[in-house]
Amino acid sequence: MQSVLNAAARLVYGSRRYEHVTPLLRDLHWLRVPDRITFRLAVLAYRCQNGLAPPYLADELHRVADVESRRRLRSASTAALIVPDTVRSTIGDRAFPVAAARVWNNLSSFVTSSPTIMVFRQRLKTELFIRSYGPDLH
Repeated sequence: MQSVLNAAARLVYGSRRYEHVTPLLRDLHWLRVPDRITFRLAVLAYRCQNGLAPPYLADELHRVADVESRRRLRSASTAALIVPDTVRSTIGDRAFPVAAARVWNNLSSFVTSSPTIMVFRQRLKTELFIRSYGPDLH
């Protein structure tokens, strides 16, 4: 998938095959494939947290503040989600509740406290873009 994205960026700019593709992706404001996956998971987690997702998905994510035994923890005052334990790291870590909770918990509070889905998506893409390419956008 990443090679297709790289080829598309080279096609848009008409660059050669062996030229670096990172500056092209940065100029196009395109996220790399792992960041795109993170973006999709985070948006789905946001929808689950705000009642915009189907119940079968929303019921899989639980806030730390919602669990009685964890209400006294410092993380209960944040929007942190509980990351379920997994038996097998290869399969279990890919399950939606585990992957979405890990992605959500790695986001800044500026992003997770967004009032609307559009603001969330904008802040999320900016954060992922800076993580991927650095703060220098020129």
